[in-house]
Amino acid sequence: MAAPTETEKQDQPDPTELAKTYAEVAQRASTLISDHIQRQVKRGITPPQDELGIAQAFMDMMAKLLSNPYRLAQAQMNLVWDYFSLWQQSMLRFAGMNAAPVASPDKSDKRFKDEQWQEHFLFDFMKQSYLITARNIHDTVCCVDGLDEQTQKKVNFYTRQYIDALSPSNFALTNPEVFRETVKSHGQNLVKGLNNLLRDIEDGGGNLRVRMTDTSAFELGKNVATTPGKVVFQNEMMQLVQYTPSTDKVLKRPLLICPPWINKFYIMDLREKNSLIKWCVDQGHTTFVISWVNPDEKLAAKSFDAYVIDGVMAALDQIEKQTGEKEVNAAGYCLGGTLLATSCAYLAAKKQKRIASATFFTTMTDFSDPGELSVFLDEGQISNLEKKMFERGYLEGSEMAGTFNMLRANDLIWSFVVNNYLMGKDPFPFDLLYWNSDSTRMPATMHSFYLRNMYMENRLIEPGGIEIDGTPIDLSKIKIPCYFISAIEDHIAPWKSTYMGATVFGGPTRFVLGGSGHIAGIINPPVANKYGFWINPAAKLPKTSDEWFANAQQHAGSWWVDWQDWVTAHDDTQVAPRDPGKGKLKPIEDAPGSYVKMRADSKKAA
Repeated sequence: MAAPTETEKQDQPDPTELAKTYAEVAQRASTLISDHIQRQVKRGITPPQDELGIAQAFMDMMAKLLSNPYRLAQAQMNLVWDYFSLWQQSMLRFAGMNAAPVASPDKSDKRFKDEQWQEHFLFDFMKQSYLITARNIHDTVCCVDGLDEQTQKKVNFYTRQYIDALSPSNFALTNPEVFRETVKSHGQNLVKGLNNLLRDIEDGGGNLRVRMTDTSAFELGKNVATTPGKVVFQNEMMQLVQYTPSTDKVLKRPLLICPPWINKFYIMDLREKNSLIKWCVDQGHTTFVISWVNPDEKLAAKSFDAYVIDGVMAALDQIEKQTGEKEVNAAGYCLGGTLLATSCAYLAAKKQKRIASATFFTTMTDFSDPGELSVFLDEGQISNLEKKMFERGYLEGSEMAGTFNMLRANDLIWSFVVNNYLMGKDPFPFDLLYWNSDSTRMPATMHSFYLRNMYMENRLIEPGGIEIDGTPIDLSKIKIPCYFISAIEDHIAPWKSTYMGATVFGGPTRFVLGGSGHIAGIINPPVANKYGFWINPAAKLPKTSDEWFANAQQHAGSWWVDWQDWVTAHDDTQVAPRDPGKGKLKPIEDAPGSYVKMRADSKKAA
C-alpha cells in the first residue's frame, strides 16, 4: 500500500483535537442523560397527553377518509402513476437522454439549491421521489369531506410539519452537501454537530433550543439598538426611551412608538442603515419608544388593562411633561398596534384627544381570520396553555417563539438543523436572527385575556365587547386619522385580516399594502429601494380587501416616504429640537435601556 501523500496527511484530523472533541461529547451526553433521569424521577413518569389535539385530529381525518374508499383508491393510483412517470424519466436520464422532471421544487425552496440535486442521477431521483410523495400526501388529506374547519386546519398544518421533517435534505446520507462534507472531514462534521446538539440541549435546560445565530457577536447598544437617546421614565411595566434629535428643527408633535410586548422593540433599530427609529429621528420626529419589561412570576396578575394604563397612558403623561405637548402622533407594531387601537378607543370613550393620528404596522383588530395561527387556538389547547401559565405565572418566551418558527419550519428550524448538526458548523452572526432568538415572556393573566377575548372570541371588534379599567371599548368611535400598513406575504397578521379591522374605524383611514412579509415588509428603508407598495386612491375604503386591491396602484420604493408625507400633511409645524438630557424628566440611563437587555433565558442582562 502506498504511503499517504502530504496533502492526504494534512486532510487527516488532528488526533489531539479529535480526542478532545470526543471527550467533550461524552461528558456532555453523560451529564444530560443524568439530568434527564433526575427530572423524570422528581416529577414522576406520566403517560404522554395529546394536549394539542393532534392525535384526535388525525383519527377524525382517517375515519372520514376511510369512509370514502373511492377517493382513497384514486389517491393511491395517482401516487403509483407519479412514481411510474418518475421511474420512466429516471431511466431516460440514466441512458443519457434529456427528460423533463416529474416534480420540481418551488424556486423559493432553498433546501435543494445545491447543484447535485439536479445533476446527480441518484440525488435527483430522491428529491423528486420526496416531492411526489409530499404532494400526494398533502392532496389526500388537505380537503377531507365531512371534517370540521378547525380539525382540517390542524391536519394540514401538522401534515406539513411531518412532510418538512422527512425531507432528504435533513439527513446526512441523502443530502449531497452533507455527504461531501462527511467524506472530506472524515466524519468530523457529524461529531462536531453532535457536540452542537448537546450544547443546544444544555442551553435549553434539557429541551432542544436550536441556536440560530452567534449571540456573542452582538451587544445591545454597541452594534444593535445603537440610535442615541435616554431612558427618561420607567415603571414596573415599561421604560420610556426618548431619542436624541439629529435635525435643526423638529416636528411640534412628538412621535410615540408602541412595539409588541411579544417581541423586543429593537427590530426597529437593528442597524443604522435600516433603523426605522433613526429614520424617524432624521425626519424631524421627537421620537419616544416604549420598551416593555420582560416579566417574571411577580407580574403574573398584570392584566391587559395594565398595558394600556401603565403602558400607553403612562407614556402619554410623561411625554406631555417632557415636551409640553398634549397631543402626539402614535404608531404601533403588530400586537403593539392592537394595544394602540384599544388605547385610542379608550381615549375616545373618555373624550380625550391625546393621540392626534395613529399608525398601525401589520396590526389585527378583527381576529375572525388569524391565518395559520388558528391551528393553535381551540378550547383544549388554550385551557392546557392557561394551566401551564398560571402554574408559573407567565408564558415562557421560547414556547411562543417555537410556535412562530413552526410557521416557517424549513427556514427557521430545519435549515439550522442541517447547518449546526449535520454540517457541524456554527451559525452565522445575523442581527435579525439574534433579535428573533431574544424572546420575551408574557404575564399569565394578560395573555389569557388576550387569547380568549381577541383570538378566540373576537370581542375587540364588537362595540363594548371588552372593557379597559371599566370603560367599554368601541373602535368605531376612533375618529382621528389612521394609517394602516400591512404586508402582502405576512403569515402572522394576514393582510386581508388587517384590512377587515381597518374598515371599522370611524375616521379617515389610509390603507397601504407593502411587499414581502411581517418583518421585511415593514423594515424597508428608502435607500434599499425594495418591494414597493400598493395604494388605492379612493377617498373611502371599499368594503372588502379584494375590491381594494382590484383598484390599487403599485408604487416603487418604501412606504416610509408615503407615511412621512401623510403624517406631516396633518401638521408640519416645527419647533426647536428637544434634547432628552435637558428636559423636565431626569434621564435614568442611556438608550436602549436595561429592560430590553433582560433575556428570557437568563436572569441577567444581555
